[in-house]
Amino acid sequence: MAKRIVLALGGNALGNNLPEQMVAVKKTATAIADLIEAGNEIVIVHGNGPQVGMIQSAMTELVRSDPQRYIPCPLSVCVAMSQGYIGYDLQNALREELLDRGIDQGVATVLTQVEVDVNDPAFANPTKPIGAFMTREEAMRMVKEREYSVMEDAGRGWRRVVASPDPVGIVEIDTIRSLVETNHTVVACGGGGIPVFRTQGHHLKGAAAVIDKDFAAERLAEQLDADCLIILTAVEKVAVNFNKPDVRWLDTLTVKQAREYIAQGQFAPGSMLPKVRAAVRFVQSAHGREALITLLEKAAEGIAGKTGTRFMR
Repeated sequence: MAKRIVLALGGNALGNNLPEQMVAVKKTATAIADLIEAGNEIVIVHGNGPQVGMIQSAMTELVRSDPQRYIPCPLSVCVAMSQGYIGYDLQNALREELLDRGIDQGVATVLTQVEVDVNDPAFANPTKPIGAFMTREEAMRMVKEREYSVMEDAGRGWRRVVASPDPVGIVEIDTIRSLVETNHTVVACGGGGIPVFRTQGHHLKGAAAVIDKDFAAERLAEQLDADCLIILTAVEKVAVNFNKPDVRWLDTLTVKQAREYIAQGQFAPGSMLPKVRAAVRFVQSAHGREALITLLEKAAEGIAGKTGTRFMR
């Protein structure tokens, strides 16, 4: 049966630079086109870690070259830039793949703002490193001049750190829904979305933050009333005792089991933990909703129940 599916693409689906991305998106488009050809409605959320870092680093070098002329580019603007050029590659590759299969269906990228709560505790404890490495002197100057939070990063230099707040809502949700309901595949919430918070009147102000793309995909799936959230990553299934002799790959996970494994520290904070938490949130949000974690190339098999880790309420 056809489903409305939100796909969260892992970084391996995009590569680490422009040439890699051009190659990677063709493979990604083939796997997504398989799902569309089966009759499913697809909305795509992607990461932007290497890409937004590249943009931030380029902007930092620009400021270094002429600090009297240029000022640092806000992180929210860098996220918007990354959404634009990643979406450009994704929508073109997917449109080409669909047309090659005789499927005349629109593909569109929506530059998406995601609202966060200015009082989210994450803003009091920024932990997400971004941008170029700096000397200690440069970092302290940014603290003084720009009020940045900084940290020393594993002996490689100093970096800016920002908050990673929870997404509250998708600002462009009505636009995304309208596109889906008129037979478009949509690329949205790239890099977790452009983080914004409400100020006076109707103004939305960009936040110095990075939203986890798996949590943004989960919020989008809820607001779209999707049937399924599929989080695509570098492994076929979720595992406990990962990288140990007694590793165990999981076909299913109940909410209770997932919480027990989280409490045991089974999932790495920077990789599998947010994916498991996002999957749990989605299946809990309403009866009948499914979540799946698997490889990109196994997505169709996962929907058919043949592989991946399926989350159960």
